[in-house]
Amino acid sequence: MTKNSIAKFSALMAGVLIIPTVSWAGTMSTGKESKPVVEQVKESCITGDLGVNFVSEYISRGVVLENQGVIAQPYTDLYFKLYSGDGFINKISINLGIWSSIHSHKQGGNTTAQNWYEFDYTPGISLTFAKNFTATLSYFEFDSPSGAFDPARSINLNLAYDDTDLLGAFALHPHVTVLREVGGIAGLAEHGWYFEGGIAPSVPLGKFATLTFPVTAGFGDGKFYAGDNFGYVSGGANLAIPLGFMPSCLGSWTFSGGYTYTYLASDNLRTAALAQANGERNQHVFQGGLAVSF
Repeated sequence: MTKNSIAKFSALMAGVLIIPTVSWAGTMSTGKESKPVVEQVKESCITGDLGVNFVSEYISRGVVLENQGVIAQPYTDLYFKLYSGDGFINKISINLGIWSSIHSHKQGGNTTAQNWYEFDYTPGISLTFAKNFTATLSYFEFDSPSGAFDPARSINLNLAYDDTDLLGAFALHPHVTVLREVGGIAGLAEHGWYFEGGIAPSVPLGKFATLTFPVTAGFGDGKFYAGDNFGYVSGGANLAIPLGFMPSCLGSWTFSGGYTYTYLASDNLRTAALAQANGERNQHVFQGGLAVSF
């Protein structure tokens, strides 16, 4: 062979030996177990919910504000988790909520937003401690885009206890609330104190629905109810049905409907309700809505 022929023959043989090695590299065993790569999903530090409720009557802390026409109440809540641990303090989060009440029956003098009766925003901070207690301190501001009332501002402290570990299926989920007016009127007079206590036991109906029975009582100092201390008591039933056919990537959807009975114990509340509900002590509210949490 010539030198050129020898060089070509050597190159050809090298190619024959190398090509199978490359083509088999993906299928040849290396002696090590192959493990699939699993991407770890990180829990989001931002959660929230949004939805809309329709009510037959709008009652706030015993004050009857509207019982005519269509009343829609959309809302959005965001929760920003700052800390989570296993010590005495279990969780700290910053909360931001916005809420509105939109009425087909017009109130107020602002003709550009005459159906937008109320808009509230409530920034706050929540602290979960001793595993089952959650304290939430919030600033409440109640505004009326329609001009139906002057802005009202208050500081609200809520303490809730999850007694599921103690009572299991018979848990009551009690809470107490203290509200202090710092500007405007949230009740019947300025600069009053409002106190609330309540429970919300629930019964799961299989995987298809949950039935809740909220009971709430509201009290005031000498100012909040303009002299009366016992404001109202309410109780009712609410049925929540998860919409399991919705894709999980769109959040958890729930349809709810219910009824609430409110007894106006305060004579001043009854008098204030004259314009809206004929001064009846017994108030009946039907509600229904749609919500999504994420």
